[in-house]
Amino acid sequence: MKSKQSAAAIKISQVHDVEPAAAKAGKLINIDNGGTLTDICVIDGGRVWRTKTVTTPHDLSKCLLDGLVKASRTIYGRDDLLSLLLSTEYIRYSTTQGTNALVERKGPRLGLILGGTLKAAELQGTAQQTDLLASLVGVRIETLDPSLAGDALETAAVRAVNGLSSAGANRIVVAFGGSARSSGEADLKKLLLRKFPPHLLGAIPILYSHEVVDDAEDARRAWTAMFNAFLHPAMERFLYNAEHKLRQYRTRNPLLIFRNDGHSARVSRTIALKTYSSGPRGGAEGSKALASHYGFRRLLSMDVGGTTTDISLVEDGVVRAHRRGQVEGVETSFPLCDVVSAGVGGSSIIRAEGRAIRVGPESVGGAPGPACFGLGGKEATMTDAFLLGGLLDPASYFGGELRIDVERARAAIGEKVALPLGLTPEKAAQAMEEAWVGKIAASLRDYAPITPDTVLAAFGGAGPFVVCKVAEALGIRRIIIPGLAAVFSAFGIGFSDVAHSFEMPLASNDAAGLQAASELLLLQARRAMFGEGAELEQCRIEQSLRVIDPAGERSIALGEGEPVIPAQARVSLVLQAVKPISHAKLAGEFGKATCGAVSTAKRRTLSGELPLYRVEEQPAGSTAAGPAVLEEAFFTCRIEPGWRFEINQAGDILLSRS
Repeated sequence: MKSKQSAAAIKISQVHDVEPAAAKAGKLINIDNGGTLTDICVIDGGRVWRTKTVTTPHDLSKCLLDGLVKASRTIYGRDDLLSLLLSTEYIRYSTTQGTNALVERKGPRLGLILGGTLKAAELQGTAQQTDLLASLVGVRIETLDPSLAGDALETAAVRAVNGLSSAGANRIVVAFGGSARSSGEADLKKLLLRKFPPHLLGAIPILYSHEVVDDAEDARRAWTAMFNAFLHPAMERFLYNAEHKLRQYRTRNPLLIFRNDGHSARVSRTIALKTYSSGPRGGAEGSKALASHYGFRRLLSMDVGGTTTDISLVEDGVVRAHRRGQVEGVETSFPLCDVVSAGVGGSSIIRAEGRAIRVGPESVGGAPGPACFGLGGKEATMTDAFLLGGLLDPASYFGGELRIDVERARAAIGEKVALPLGLTPEKAAQAMEEAWVGKIAASLRDYAPITPDTVLAAFGGAGPFVVCKVAEALGIRRIIIPGLAAVFSAFGIGFSDVAHSFEMPLASNDAAGLQAASELLLLQARRAMFGEGAELEQCRIEQSLRVIDPAGERSIALGEGEPVIPAQARVSLVLQAVKPISHAKLAGEFGKATCGAVSTAKRRTLSGELPLYRVEEQPAGSTAAGPAVLEEAFFTCRIEPGWRFEINQAGDILLSRS
């Protein structure tokens, strides 16, 4: 039977933290494009609708529009994309496109021109750097002699560009080192613009590291520029194509891209690198809101999708992040959320290797998908194991919209796992579950120490499945499953505002230098926010000093009073302009259970016949103890013996171990 939840709106309340006019704005749409499924939340005042659609990797704009059409059907009872978009104020979007391009090394062939004091050896200080440089750049590196000037420099620069082009480079990054890094790159830019005008056919894009970020650490700045250059083309083609299609429906505002720093901006004002791993940051933002609302001091999150388990931590109200975020183990100049993506999910390929079971990191994704989808997949996955084990019901899976075949699952598990290990398919499914749980638990333990006050948040389509087993393996006694668990990263994107950050070194470490930098950055902020359709007076301005000296790097917040600026240090002013837009606000509380949950059916599983509790049929304050199966339209959870669940008025679920 198709679940009622797929067509029902979940009640929440609206935060009135913006001007009255903004509070009366139209709908807010949040989209999280994953490798297997694309999740969509539509927020309208105190109501949230959610839906999912299969990701179409050949054309991501297709699944974006397909998902929006599906959302309009849920809201209006018919396909009416035009009405949905005309009534929408903001569309915030997150995609794995850039992240996947880097993981799969599918991007432009980069060429690298080094100058000043920067040498290629400085870019290969670690094994990760060496491997990445070989993959992204290879032998396409040219180094300009720092003593060259005039005609000699011009000849060498032209020879370098021609040599890189002949070697196959279709995008070139320029990075200089030393105190004259910015002026050296700027002078070279003027020279190359004369010799290689960008308006000519076949002109190779040339990017300069000082225009991407101001960072005195030359190798780190060069790596930041290279990452950005590699990610840029794939992101640009797709995002502008998606925005063009949305404009055909006369959307009220341009598409906003959700970034890894927790804020959003228009496509034309977004740096590609800041979209890296931005989807998991949406889940982290949602976890931050959960932790604040329920008073969890330490909330460890597992967002289990089809391909990966994305892990993050909120501690004392702060999302764990790195001032110098890392991409595949290589430090960059930008702050990035500390999210670890373990290669284990619902669509991870599981196979026997000798007498052991290997889980991932390869995934069947959305195409062809798990064997039980019947779309051509032949590999065994955890989704197949849960179906064979009875946890999933073919009639209710994916809200009843996707039929799954238990015999296809049995055949794949039999061939890939059971037969090599000498097990029945059912025993193999149980062994697959143990291996899957073990890998997720080990990834969580490696990410952060488990303390007595650690609460585990489980979301994503596969997050709740056997979360009790994961928690038991870690010694965690409380779990929260958000009411919007299946689309929680998309929902979390809705806590972002429109924002831009700027940084500038002080010309002098005194009040005059600070004043001059502040005036210039405020001018840049005004221009950037005007491009976002906002005046600077509508924005919240946050300023701090970044200080680098022999003791290391630190930040000094600027508030009331005159700051003390270190005289002997490299000091930069950092300014962030934030334009608040409407958010959703969490509601509900726990510890108010007033009635027993109602079970009207049984689910036959390998653990025995268990009572089935459908989330949408439970009144607020309902509770029951395991063993049991808890199910709603887009997720299923097996409650183990010794655990009790409570569902509050917001639809959030707290699991507690007695």
